[in-house]
Amino acid sequence: MAKSKRKPKKASVSANRVAELAGVSRSAVSRTFTDGASVSAETRAKVLAAAERLGYHVNHLARGLIHHRSGIICLIVAEMQTPYQAAFVDMATRRLQAIGKVVMVLNATGQPANVEAALRQTLNYRADATVVVSGSPPASLIETCIENGQRVILINRDDAAAGPHVVMVDNDTAAREAMLMLRRAGCVRLAVISSTAGTPSIIARERAFAAAAQEQGLEVQIVRAGPTGYAAGADGARQVLALSSRPEGVFCTTDLLALGFMDAARQEFCLRVPEDLCVIGFDDIPEAGWLGYNLTTFRQPIEEIVSQIAQILETEDEEDTGPRCLPVQVVWRRTVRP
Repeated sequence: MAKSKRKPKKASVSANRVAELAGVSRSAVSRTFTDGASVSAETRAKVLAAAERLGYHVNHLARGLIHHRSGIICLIVAEMQTPYQAAFVDMATRRLQAIGKVVMVLNATGQPANVEAALRQTLNYRADATVVVSGSPPASLIETCIENGQRVILINRDDAAAGPHVVMVDNDTAAREAMLMLRRAGCVRLAVISSTAGTPSIIARERAFAAAAQEQGLEVQIVRAGPTGYAAGADGARQVLALSSRPEGVFCTTDLLALGFMDAARQEFCLRVPEDLCVIGFDDIPEAGWLGYNLTTFRQPIEEIVSQIAQILETEDEEDTGPRCLPVQVVWRRTVRP
């Protein structure tokens, strides 16, 4: 059998070859591809023509590492298939690429240790910064990243460790407002449908809602039926709506939980929303506005969160690490009685 002949791999075109073809110095090639560097129009034209002919591309990674900057920004995200996370990754990658960053998305779905492993991986790639969207990495590991010259930006989690930047939304105010909205609708028996994820943002919503209800002299049943998602919301409905004293008002800590809860309430318990039961969600995912749900919810300002991330990356002020807390907006639809 005849052996197939493989073509030898071509080496990448070097700046020296471009300089030789253009008849200029190696430094002239470097200046041509450096923003703001001084180079004559004639030299620039020669270099660009030679680069085009040879198929030359600047090695930005090597150039960046010389200046201790790789231009790489890592996003650590879990459950990217969920509508909120998908929307966040989409907007964040587009915005960061627009300001000249190379975005590396690391999937941390699964065990909590996956977040720690992903953060360690960012050190191997000498990332300029890591944005932790999901999970809570150990404070010691965050400190290690910072000591290695990497910025760490935590999303929706207030961290006690010194050094990381924090961008979060005002979960407390939103959850308290959710309780008051249900109370104004005449709801006395209240419940929170949450998940077993135990993320700082979800826990903050649970606690703030319960604290606001306690101030009104009301008790709240908190149900964590499973991982954050549609199925857990439906299971939560089965747990609380089968009781003789079922709740009149329900706050779901995410919209996906709320959608599952509402479908089970309507299909399995024949309840009407909002006539028999008022429901409020959190996130304002696209599905929340579908006619079949019309869910009253709180909108996470994804665009503003991403803008804050870009602002942190574009500034050199390492001391500005205080939490940036953004307000959330209530979106009134038809799952709460007027």
